[in-house]
Amino acid sequence: MTAGFQLGVIESLTLSVASSVAIVICNKALISTLGFPFATTLTSWHLMVTFCTLHVAQRLRFFEAKAIDGQTVVLFGLLNGTSIGLLNLSLGFNSIGFYQMTKLAIIPFTVLLETIFLKKRLSETIKFSLLILLLGVGIASVTDLKLNFLGSILSGLAIATTCVGQILTNTIQRKLKVSSTQLLYQSAPYQLAILFTTGPFVDQLLTSRSVFAHKYTFPVVGFIVLSCLIAVSVNFSTFLVIGTTSPVTYQVLGHLKTCLVLSFGYTLLRDPFTARNILGILVAIFGMALYSYFSVREGRKKAAGDALPVSQMPDKETEPLLASAAKDGGDAKKANGVAHDC
Repeated sequence: MTAGFQLGVIESLTLSVASSVAIVICNKALISTLGFPFATTLTSWHLMVTFCTLHVAQRLRFFEAKAIDGQTVVLFGLLNGTSIGLLNLSLGFNSIGFYQMTKLAIIPFTVLLETIFLKKRLSETIKFSLLILLLGVGIASVTDLKLNFLGSILSGLAIATTCVGQILTNTIQRKLKVSSTQLLYQSAPYQLAILFTTGPFVDQLLTSRSVFAHKYTFPVVGFIVLSCLIAVSVNFSTFLVIGTTSPVTYQVLGHLKTCLVLSFGYTLLRDPFTARNILGILVAIFGMALYSYFSVREGRKKAAGDALPVSQMPDKETEPLLASAAKDGGDAKKANGVAHDC
């Protein structure tokens, strides 16, 4: 059982990294090279293709649809859709540096919310590794920090909705016993609805251009189709990773993707690369290695504790007796020692 779970985690992490890096490179070519800047509308198309793919898979019985409480799935879907829109608005109304700081803030806020509302506790070693990771990503990606009131409000809302949405992704899967595929299938229509209706307006606000008036050449359409196909894997692996690990681990994985994207941008696209970028990536990778090591070590300790036979675990009634016996034994040894000294 444990081996299967570990294998599933490794597969989901690998799929998430590979698909996310691929879609960033694809979208960079689509937006920067081909001049298609409508990111929010593109995201709604991603979700539409993802839902259609899952619907076909469900019809072919690759997975079984599971009914989830209507109010829960609607609110969850709308929250996630809103989160995506707010992140795009945050990028549009803030500098790149402040947007990167917004993404970095998601980890500590997620930890804070889980501590307050879910009573989860992270060890000091895990917190230290996260601090190293955030420091490295900050060095590598944060360049300027221009502040403005509206941008700060949008960033705050983006952080809040993203943290809550990712915590709910994990909580719903565990509490309601639904798989990542089942949750994504049920919630995708509501995420799609909010982005499909607001996407064109958000994009026009950010770019001063209309997605409907854009000239759709063959290369543009080809990259849009490719982006949508890769997005199926991205959306599926996102829910899978959060469900099998935790929202914090997913965010750590996201910063690994940032480092990989920076590296690929330099090697493949010849983006500017400085000693500061290299230093930040190395520090971030060191932080990720520490986080992985401490997480695995604590997971093994927990598994060993769970595997302890019941006969070796004192119950509440015998604990006082054991403590009393230990005390009496200690007193006897102490008395013998004193007598011997005399």
